[in-house]
Amino acid sequence: MKVKYFSDTDTSHIEFTDREVYETKEISENIYIDIDSKGNIVSMTIEHAKANSNLWEFSYQEMSSQPV
Repeated sequence: MKVKYFSDTDTSHIEFTDREVYETKEISENIYIDIDSKGNIVSMTIEHAKANSNLWEFSYQEMSSQPV
């Protein structure tokens, strides 16, 4: 997974896979998803990311499937 943030346009782009994009769907006014030919999500774009998703900070945490 790759997360890119473009400060000049306040846009966040999250790539889940490198499969070829078949179609882009508008989820809401500022959120779009790209899907492959089988309907699987490839990436997501959030425009006006700071305002729409409170994207002031990014953190990543991988959760174990093992009980703690």
